[in-house]
Amino acid sequence: MKLGFLGLGQMGAGIAANLLKAGHELHVWNRSPEKAGPLVAKGAVLARSPREAAEGADAIFSMIADDAALATVMEGEDGLLAGLPAGALHISHSTISVAAADRAAGLHAERGQRFVSAPVFGRPPVAEAGQLWIVAAGASDAIDAAQPLFDVIGRTVFRVGGTPSAANLVKLAGNFMIMSTVEAYGEAMALAERGGVPRDRMLEVLSGTIFDGTIHKIYGPMIAEQRYRPAGFAAPLGLKDMRLAGEAAATVGQPMPLLDLLKAHLTETVATEGDDVDVTAMAATIAKLG
Repeated sequence: MKLGFLGLGQMGAGIAANLLKAGHELHVWNRSPEKAGPLVAKGAVLARSPREAAEGADAIFSMIADDAALATVMEGEDGLLAGLPAGALHISHSTISVAAADRAAGLHAERGQRFVSAPVFGRPPVAEAGQLWIVAAGASDAIDAAQPLFDVIGRTVFRVGGTPSAANLVKLAGNFMIMSTVEAYGEAMALAERGGVPRDRMLEVLSGTIFDGTIHKIYGPMIAEQRYRPAGFAAPLGLKDMRLAGEAAATVGQPMPLLDLLKAHLTETVATEGDDVDVTAMAATIAKLG
């Protein structure tokens, strides 16, 4: 298939590499073109604009930071909307707001293009291994068309409905769960350490008992070892996601008391620890409380 890929950060680069490895013709674009270098060296074609990446494509992927960035790559004379053929598919892996996903779906429908929102769970090493968990929503025929591509980049696809933005709502709720786990781990580690129990011993107990799920295995060691750089899930992006989760909650009238605490701790973390730290650096903020 002829594919386009927009957004070559840590996650996007890993996903794009697997698509290229699977033998697809891949045209790539990134705001900073130098990030495309490793993929171009392996056979990808560097596009000069999102529109150029989309021209003649069977499908185009986007892994973009936020709503504003997605609008920038989609719209305008150089946007993907202008280049993507009628009937072709846009697969959005971005963690964006429900409203932004609804808008994207509408813009594609006006042009006879297909849109599937397919945010993913998994950090960069999981993306590189082609083992992401994919949450997909959109028309059944569009997801069916995307399935062979999903098989290349992920281990499981969860179909959550015919409205693309449903996948984004699930992703925001899931990221809320991730932040909640980081908060709980950070508080537990701070309590143990202040009481004289070393972090590594606390981790040994937690991971060796009932707290041995995938999320605990990923984030627990990072918190115990205070390994906050390099960021696999940057704190500013985590904060953005929690703000979007708050917007979604307000829209449907669902109170989320814990969410306010998470936003406060992430805001403080970015302000005091820097914007290059992982979301796990929230544990450093928690340890300074009191």
